[in-house]
Amino acid sequence: MQITKHKVASIHYTLTDNDGKILDSSSGREPLTYIQGIGNLIPGMEEGLEGKSKGEKLSLKISPEKGYGVKDEALTQRVPRTAFGGQEVKVGMQFQTNQGGVVTVTHVGLSEITVDANHPLAGVELNFAVEIMDIRPATEDEIAHGHVHGPGGHHH
Repeated sequence: MQITKHKVASIHYTLTDNDGKILDSSSGREPLTYIQGIGNLIPGMEEGLEGKSKGEKLSLKISPEKGYGVKDEALTQRVPRTAFGGQEVKVGMQFQTNQGGVVTVTHVGLSEITVDANHPLAGVELNFAVEIMDIRPATEDEIAHGHVHGPGGHHH
């Protein structure tokens, strides 16, 4: 069986940047289980896994355009320190906005704090080492709900 639209695939992966720094990994955890072809993964990952079979090991290099997007400088802004109340704010901290988005603190000044609403991996070329552990057809319920049920998936 191959990974095609509406197949449930279970994969182990390690994600690194171009310097070899590990950014994320499923090592030591259950495999990542998802439904192919419905946007559960970044576009470059779904494209790279399309047509692959159980047991295959592959490397995928994904451009920002097919990953978390190109960094948009318009999503970086300076806000008054007073907007954070009296709490301590450090570079790397994340806050939810009133609109439901997430911003990451990139600079802390005396009177202003710079926040970035880009995804933390926006603008980063992604390198995935992937091993395909299992493939099965998605159930009608899984397709209707847009996610995997049972082991490795969502429990209602």
